[in-house]
Amino acid sequence: MIAFLVKSVVVEFVTVGGRTGTYLAIAVYLLVAIFASYLGARVGAKMRILPVPLAAAVGSALAKVVDTSVIVDGRIVEIVESGFLEGTLVVPRFVLRELQAIADSSDPLKRTRGRRGLEVLGRLQELSAIEIGERDYDEMPPGSVDAKLVRFAREIGARLLTNDYNLNRVAHLEGVAVLNVNELASAVRAVVLPGEELRATVIKEGKEPHQGIAYLDDGTMIVVEHGRHLLGESVSVIVTSVLQTVAGRMIFARPKKE
Repeated sequence: MIAFLVKSVVVEFVTVGGRTGTYLAIAVYLLVAIFASYLGARVGAKMRILPVPLAAAVGSALAKVVDTSVIVDGRIVEIVESGFLEGTLVVPRFVLRELQAIADSSDPLKRTRGRRGLEVLGRLQELSAIEIGERDYDEMPPGSVDAKLVRFAREIGARLLTNDYNLNRVAHLEGVAVLNVNELASAVRAVVLPGEELRATVIKEGKEPHQGIAYLDDGTMIVVEHGRHLLGESVSVIVTSVLQTVAGRMIFARPKKE
């Protein structure tokens, strides 16, 4: 509309010598139209009035739709700050509603998790790493957040960022690429081989009468054979074997001075 008005002014005031005035008006119209369209798209994205975020519409390959589990988990902030996660994080409006419902729950544990998730969103917003997706699916039941997430990610061609195992499987079946923070954490853990020496503090008893339990800084559990009598002590242990399970990695070790 702005470009049309500018063209009308140019045609009115340019002295026409042959067709020069007409060509100039068309050129001005095209330039103003391109600039005004770009400016309108930028303003629309900033005002959150587009049905799909601008970043997702323009560079959907880099956009990631964020699940509630990732927000509550909180590690996403450190990943964004490290610079290893490119693109825009898109948080759909129905995820915000679910997070608010958790924060308002009568269950103290759920309420704490929900408030933590809201704090994580605030930190992500300070990093300018998130966009709010306004699209919703009123025809779907209110509680079907997982189905909405998969549909939303598929429609805008984005990846789904989640820690939920079942949602991960469903998304794969629907042809939606998934990024799992738990899988990332497992992939970057330091490799431990049998025979290596570690330093660990035995903090509790194991299932067997002679076992003690310790943990590495990344949360990996160490089962210390003949370590029950070492409770509360920081000792050097020798790795005897490493077991990879569905729940994560488990290290078996024995005290260096048994």
